Amino acid sequence: MSKLFIAGAAALMAGNVMAASCLPIVGPEAGGLYPHLFEKAEFELKQGCTLSFSENPSMAQLNSRIAGNPKLPALAQRLPQEPLVIAPYQSIGQYGGVLDGISKATESGTSDFLSLRHVNLVRFSDDLATVVPNVAKSWEWNADYTVLKVNLRQGHKWSDGAPFTAADIAFWYNNILMNSHVIEKPKDRFLSAGKPVQVKALNDTTVQFIMNEPAPGFLDNFAQDYAQPFLPKHLLATFHPDFNKDADTVAQSLGFDDGYALINFYYGQSDWKDIPTPLLKDKAASERLVKAGYTAIMPTLESHLVVEETLEKRHLVANPYFFQVDTTGHQLPYINEINEVYIGDEDIQTAKLISGEVDYKAQAVNLPQAPVLLENKEQGHYEIALRPTIAQTTFAFNLTDKDEEKRAVFNDVNFRRAMSVAMDRNQINEIAYFGLGTPTQYTAFDADTTPFITEKLKNSWIQFDQTLAGELLDKAGVVDKNGDGLRDLPSGKKFELNIQYAAQGTPSEVVEIVAKSWSDVGVKTTIKEVTSDEYRNSQTANDLSVLSWVMGRPLANIASNVETLVPPYGSFFDLRTGMLWSQYLDTNGAEGVAPPATVAEMKKLTDRFVTLKAGSEASDQLGLAIAEKVVDDLFIIGTVKAVSPVYRSQSLENFEVPKTSSYEFYRMYPYLPTQWYLTE
Repeated sequence: MSKLFIAGAAALMAGNVMAASCLPIVGPEAGGLYPHLFEKAEFELKQGCTLSFSENPSMAQLNSRIAGNPKLPALAQRLPQEPLVIAPYQSIGQYGGVLDGISKATESGTSDFLSLRHVNLVRFSDDLATVVPNVAKSWEWNADYTVLKVNLRQGHKWSDGAPFTAADIAFWYNNILMNSHVIEKPKDRFLSAGKPVQVKALNDTTVQFIMNEPAPGFLDNFAQDYAQPFLPKHLLATFHPDFNKDADTVAQSLGFDDGYALINFYYGQSDWKDIPTPLLKDKAASERLVKAGYTAIMPTLESHLVVEETLEKRHLVANPYFFQVDTTGHQLPYINEINEVYIGDEDIQTAKLISGEVDYKAQAVNLPQAPVLLENKEQGHYEIALRPTIAQTTFAFNLTDKDEEKRAVFNDVNFRRAMSVAMDRNQINEIAYFGLGTPTQYTAFDADTTPFITEKLKNSWIQFDQTLAGELLDKAGVVDKNGDGLRDLPSGKKFELNIQYAAQGTPSEVVEIVAKSWSDVGVKTTIKEVTSDEYRNSQTANDLSVLSWVMGRPLANIASNVETLVPPYGSFFDLRTGMLWSQYLDTNGAEGVAPPATVAEMKKLTDRFVTLKAGSEASDQLGLAIAEKVVDDLFIIGTVKAVSPVYRSQSLENFEVPKTSSYEFYRMYPYLPTQWYLTE
């Protein structure tokens, strides 16, 4: 503790410092230990003032729209005793308004708007390097990164007014995440050495995580993860047989088969927040829950919560118990409501952007849309910024394809290298990315910001050389057997590839160029656009031969989560290949297909990697070895690192243009969207 803090606290206690109203503090230089952030006591001491709190005058009306929420108590009973104080980017905001946005569909292209209301224990600051407090007030590691204590805010409450405590974190981990009735298999990033972490609530505001091996990136994972490590025990434990012997009876009285069915109705068997809420799943069941005294949706800690959901849109209102305030004591968020409509057609989406009907959009705004958006920005009263991406469009071949002869070809590295050098990345850059990108091989790590990624790795197998491609295809046994000018499988069977792609993950222009390049070297390739849901479901079912999505993550992300380095090389939302390898590993060989030796070698490297502190010499050396293996295996093939448009209305204030247009730091989460406000 600093001498200044001790002296200031002593003076306050002695009555030598006169408490005063707090002045509005804003701007990039504002903040305590972290930019734009203060803890309440820290702020009051630094400013020599006492915060008094005020609320959105519309809050009672907004709360009345939250089905099942009780009548609001006074603001002092809704805020934590230790709220997080936010210094806005430019100015103290004004309450009101509806933030209008567009997504593709209920579970498609919605991360933009999920990230606006998202909270987690911690987050990355807008430097994308510093982990800062959020739901958690502070944390401490032991010396070898095996014990983590996280300290919460005294008096923090869920959106229905119930206390939020460390027990809600322990309940999430021990009783939901590790319960096969709810989650079939926990994600590796929530484990330590492949085994459960010991999670215990030490008291209401302290939770302890004990690892099975050093895990310095465990907390950092929550700074960028869509999954929230807490659930409302006060609600879900009512239907959980471990806590209530009458759980099944209660659930059955509400029309559900058993307690777990009702838990899954609220929770959805997934940490992914994009699944339909109860309001969309079954409105009649939601109404029964409200009539019985429960909320229509699961309580949240987020800034806004869903009050209406259909197949056409999702509507949200501000959380009356949200834990953040600005530097004058105004409870955040400033924006009353969020209206998110679903529009799958890119042309209709572009038309709405041009006409100024949207306040913010980045996800699934592809670079080919940029010229027309830039041309019309004055009349539409919006701004467009072109920001670097972290991920790039990638392609892969199904290494466990259902067609065993295709599978054998895809597993020949000569084939994969051939298809990489057959791509004309310069043409992709010029046509799809207006020359603003850089041809780059996929190295798993973000090639632009990871210090150990070499130029050699970035440039491996990216030259456009169709002669070499032909030679490599010959080595792989993919030759023209019947003289028709097209290459066949080694058996002589016809060999044709079909790229099914979703525009959310792969621009059409890129697919068209790649398909022509591959056809030019004799591998006939056709294309078909599908929805992102269709693509993801087919990919997970092992039904696709060619995979394509944006891939690539920053070092901080991979240091805490190596799922893109081991089968099936990503989650449901990523590019996935080797699904049967994954099945084999998950069942200890009882099902699926045994992977090649290189997979086990990579697993050894990644198991060691997550025990090292990111940025240390040992971590960098091991990271380089991992990247070299990624490029040597070439299971995933890179194209072009580019830029992507970020759209925002001129009426949206306190908006910080993001350093990257990326999912990897969870979209706008580092940029404090709770302090956005609307002037019109």
